[in-house]
Amino acid sequence: MTTLVHIDRASRIYHAGDQTIYAIREVSLDVMKGEYVSIMGPSGSGKSTLFNLIGGLDICSEGMVEIGGVNLRTLSDGELAYFRGRHIGYIFQSYNLVPSMTALKNVSLPALLAGSSPEEAEEKAIGALTRVGLEQRLHHRPDQLSGGQQQRVAIARALVNVPTIILADEPTANLDFKTGDEIIALLQQLSRELGVTVITATHDHKMLKASDRIVWIKGGQIEKIEAVANLHIQVGGLE
Repeated sequence: MTTLVHIDRASRIYHAGDQTIYAIREVSLDVMKGEYVSIMGPSGSGKSTLFNLIGGLDICSEGMVEIGGVNLRTLSDGELAYFRGRHIGYIFQSYNLVPSMTALKNVSLPALLAGSSPEEAEEKAIGALTRVGLEQRLHHRPDQLSGGQQQRVAIARALVNVPTIILADEPTANLDFKTGDEIIALLQQLSRELGVTVITATHDHKMLKASDRIVWIKGGQIEKIEAVANLHIQVGGLE
């Protein structure tokens, strides 16, 4: 398998007066193309910082984060925004859909921002919404959709520019058990069929079971990494 994400001794440092605070410290991790990886850790562990560094939403203070051979730390703000728009798809816990826009408009927006014409953006959005099973809901606004349907719109929006990586932040947290299962199965299917790398921050053990590997982070450092095949995962816990 090809390495897609290469993190080498990355640290994120903040300064508060005379104090130096490490959100993460000398973290190293490789993620393969097409892999499905879940990141776990308690509040304050550095999980969100690591997640944001991979997505280019934050930049490491020391070390390196490479995506497809591109060192994100060397990019200007404009170059980083361009890179994110074309290579990273984001799925958020709270959906983050524009309330006044239809599903079609919400999904078209990232394609427009990436330089597609309105016609091209709409065509891409219809394809993405069809892939997630919402071809009958193109012209519905978020308040006309269930929570699961809104999350499917969010997944379609993440897919519309055909990203290299999908970053999913607690994507099942606001969903009921059955709908959460459907979203997990959909993400797993997209990873397998499209070869998209999925990296998720989650506490949902059902989502862990769908992963290839689990990365535990604690105190700003990786505590352990395990292949799911070597674990016994049950709802409510794992061994």
